[in-house]
Amino acid sequence: MRVVLGQFHEPTEELLTFARQLGLSGVQVNTPWLPGERRWELADLIALRRRCERGGLTLEAIENIPQSFYQKAMLGLPGRDEELENVRRTISSVGRAGIGILGYHFCPLGVVRTGMDGRGRGGAEVTSFDLGKAVDPAFADQLLVARRNAPRSESGRLGKDDFAAGGYPDLGVEISEEQMWDNYRYFLEAVLPAAEEAGVRLAIHPDDPPVPTLGGIARIIRSVDALVRASELVPSRAWAVELCLGTVSEMGGEGAVLEAIERFGPRDQIAYVHLRDVRGTVPTFEESFLGEGNYDPLRVVRALRESGFDGFILDDHTPRLVGDSDWGHRGRAHAVGYIQALIHATEDVAQTATDADAGLATA
Repeated sequence: MRVVLGQFHEPTEELLTFARQLGLSGVQVNTPWLPGERRWELADLIALRRRCERGGLTLEAIENIPQSFYQKAMLGLPGRDEELENVRRTISSVGRAGIGILGYHFCPLGVVRTGMDGRGRGGAEVTSFDLGKAVDPAFADQLLVARRNAPRSESGRLGKDDFAAGGYPDLGVEISEEQMWDNYRYFLEAVLPAAEEAGVRLAIHPDDPPVPTLGGIARIIRSVDALVRASELVPSRAWAVELCLGTVSEMGGEGAVLEAIERFGPRDQIAYVHLRDVRGTVPTFEESFLGEGNYDPLRVVRALRESGFDGFILDDHTPRLVGDSDWGHRGRAHAVGYIQALIHATEDVAQTATDADAGLATA
């Protein structure tokens, strides 16, 4: 297991230097700012990978393609077949560019929060969610919705986690749970063969928050059982889960987190891991520092190792510390260091066990 730096749109020299200073060897880019209104082209993806390599780092994965590339496919609207052809072409280009993992979500409304304030340790700024507020029309203007398809800002950088205040976007439709499952099956049938051919693992992020519906759109990837159902819709070696432990913790705390690891680790279906946590579970929760949330981080990393997971881990949403940047350099540095220590601690234990077993075998 290893730690990478992620959650940014562009691998600037400053961010690549930051990653090296933290002792990391790889990065993951989230919805990269690349040309293309409908798909990404091979030359641009190769340039992205080489930019990371010139900075001394491996581009481990891309998380999320622009939502506009496949919004009609998620919503089951006319025009989805043309979108899916462009998604297939994007996947092919990702593979040919030498990038092995492409994360995505299947949640048209994306990440939603109802608060962002100084309720964390020592007044650190954290996000929170309250389902009662999220479905209250009177609260709509205060909702925080992640801008997964946001353009580059004038400053060249969006604020922390790309959350923007305002109500749900008007998508013009309401979609039931079974309709959304049908849409997801249609999506997988269209794109998984292309991913297999390209040698790309498509890693789905669970719906955050994991509640039944928001804004009239069902949120289907909201439990460990739902993730299992998703994995079985269209069996493929290219299907994987982007195991966001914070989102799974929102579902059911440590029990849900350990269950997810137990279900997907031995099947080699965990592409990579977001290591963050929250306090509380749906219908209400708030982000937290590692070690203050629902699960014991050491127990969880040990479970990952014992499940056979040997991929990369990164932070995700992090509390914003005093004097932090918009992107959250201080909070992310704290999380990265914490995760590095967890990995080293479990490595030491694993090595001790291996040495003990070897001693018994030769005794």
